[in-house]
Amino acid sequence: MSAQTLHAPWNKGKLTGQKAPLRLSDIYAIRARLEIAGKTRDLALFDLGIDSKLRGCDLVSLRVRDVCHGRQVAGRAIVMQSKTKRPVQFEITEQTRKALRVWIDKAQLAQDDFLFPSRVHSSPHMTTRQYYRVVIGWVKSIGLDSSAFGTHSMRRTKATLIYRRTHNLRAVQLLLGHTKIESTVRYLGVELDDALELREQPLPSEAQWQQALERAHKVFGVVVGRLLGASNVGDLIEKVRAELKQRAAGARQLVGEL
Repeated sequence: MSAQTLHAPWNKGKLTGQKAPLRLSDIYAIRARLEIAGKTRDLALFDLGIDSKLRGCDLVSLRVRDVCHGRQVAGRAIVMQSKTKRPVQFEITEQTRKALRVWIDKAQLAQDDFLFPSRVHSSPHMTTRQYYRVVIGWVKSIGLDSSAFGTHSMRRTKATLIYRRTHNLRAVQLLLGHTKIESTVRYLGVELDDALELREQPLPSEAQWQQALERAHKVFGVVVGRLLGASNVGDLIEKVRAELKQRAAGARQLVGEL
């Protein structure tokens, strides 16, 4: 029997898991380098990737008509997601519109052309693998650890900034096109972020607990109740209070060990 060739696991020696979003300072630094270098395609790709919050597969398959009305770049676009088959809407900021217009004119793209054509003849548009390499190049150019970032960093960046500013999970869920709010919670990693912040905040009083939990029940009562098995409001409040106190204690212990 011939010996079989052994292949190393794809993730050997690599950091796996959720990729970090970019910070505002990272966005400014990457954008400045692309502008100075005159990389019109990369600047348009970067700005649209941040604005759209699309998955890489949806971003690279966009056509000019998806973001343009005639020769004008639209201020808002709607795209059908390939993963969920659900439409998602996003705003295109003035800065991104300008970058797109410059790129479209320079590349002489028509309405039916892919917005980011591939430089390889075997593919009509940039592949997700090519997009990944471009993103890693951006990250390395400003001195960041490339193993902590990926194409999902682009998708998470604006959503994370919006959540940190508003703490509105429902809004972020709609922006990301998630079908379940639990998916948005996991995607943003907000439970861990919020837990780490507890070390800097005093524990609320009993009255504040009661008011906050009752308000949370009005918004998320059905979801939380199903997850915790609560049969009524009182039972829900007691279960959530115990869960939050346990997480707060664990978070303080974790931060104290860092």
